[in-house]
Amino acid sequence: MGYSARIRVQTRREITLELVHAVAWRGASVELAPEALARMDHCHESFEALVSDRLRSDPQALIYGVTSAPGDAAAAALSDEASAGRPRRLWTAMSFGEPLPERVVRAIVLARLANFLDGHAAVRGHVAQAVADMLDTAPLPVVPAQANGGSGEILALGSLFVELSTQLPLTPKERMALINGSPCAAALVSDVALAGRRRIALAESVFALVAEVCGVPDEHFAVELEDLWGDEQEAAALRSLRTLLDGSDRVRQRHQASVSLRILPRVLGAARRAQAAAEHTAAVSLSAVSDNPVYLPPGDGLPSGAVYSNGGYHNAQAAPAIDGSAFAQANLCQLVQRLTDHLFQNPVTARLVGYDEWSVKPLHMVANGWAEEARAIATPTLLSLGGFGQNDVPTLNFLAWRKATAIGECLDAALSVVAAIASQALHVDGRRPPPALRTLVDQVRRSFPPVEEPRPLGDDCRALTEAFARTVFE
Repeated sequence: MGYSARIRVQTRREITLELVHAVAWRGASVELAPEALARMDHCHESFEALVSDRLRSDPQALIYGVTSAPGDAAAAALSDEASAGRPRRLWTAMSFGEPLPERVVRAIVLARLANFLDGHAAVRGHVAQAVADMLDTAPLPVVPAQANGGSGEILALGSLFVELSTQLPLTPKERMALINGSPCAAALVSDVALAGRRRIALAESVFALVAEVCGVPDEHFAVELEDLWGDEQEAAALRSLRTLLDGSDRVRQRHQASVSLRILPRVLGAARRAQAAAEHTAAVSLSAVSDNPVYLPPGDGLPSGAVYSNGGYHNAQAAPAIDGSAFAQANLCQLVQRLTDHLFQNPVTARLVGYDEWSVKPLHMVANGWAEEARAIATPTLLSLGGFGQNDVPTLNFLAWRKATAIGECLDAALSVVAAIASQALHVDGRRPPPALRTLVDQVRRSFPPVEEPRPLGDDCRALTEAFARTVFE
């Protein structure tokens, strides 16, 4: 990744979306502050003291995963013999399938630290630092993106941390702390949020390019609409389109443009709103303590601390936020298809892009294919009914991420098609785009040169799609 920064982290509140970008996307490493290491060691000692006190007063005391087995066996305390024979390494590395990208695995490792840093997992400092040090190891363990249909994230986290569990002598609570909680959900929604930032900006630029080619009247994006519509995200989209079109020498058509062009700021506003929701969910999820059981260090009202079983490992925000982003981008794919057809049907642009079969006309069918694929994928991610016993409500955040990722790829491809057609129209007309869109047009033409004679354009579109994806993922 080529980014050598080493970032010191002291508390869980410092695990932010910006830190995910630096660590997961750019390759920075993490060093835990001495204060954090000392705090974790102190909390580990006080937790062990709490467990000892509980067992002295009640040999059958139940602390999930510590004095009991996990899952459906949590109702009974472990005997001394059972405790001695319990696995010393993680046992949950059972999912398989297509692997997560390394950037997502790095984000999971970073998000895993949120439970540790303030002592709520009762993990010793050197164990937490060993987790952080995984970010300096290449390659990281393979974590499947598929087959994670459990009520928590123990399958994926088992794959991530099974090797570490063989290298360190871990206490029962430390083994549970590695696989409990919801760092995967935090990482997955963060990944969608970070990709969404660039992808929406790309979509706005491409749509502005289409508006330029079509001669959209200025009034469709007028500043007065911001107050009339009363929505901050739509206002931001209006401002973005005006900025991108500033300095345009297009001939504005005298009548109103088609619906697909007039609604651009409203549909883009919806995408921005979904993006804001994804970023908020990521921010909350990344720094949340989601361990089960969670340790509360000694404090006011809790002189010895406390251990609470809870449902923190079920991140109910992530899938809806991921779905919201995915659905907004699927809608942008539908809009691309309508704009593509409009370019071939508008009397002015049809002359420029060419209505004969040997030029770019067949690309309208390509745009439709990507729009329909996005439409087919855009299904809601509901609570799963596939569990039993204690684990009777699985979460499907991995599935939501897979669908969102696939829809994002559809949008990259669809945008490449309509951008290429718009670039062709400018070329035929001999016009330059407004200043803010010149970088985009140069990028388009590096992969998709103007069409002067018949050639297969699929390879050009694929190259442009890959270039757009690099823009999204740096």
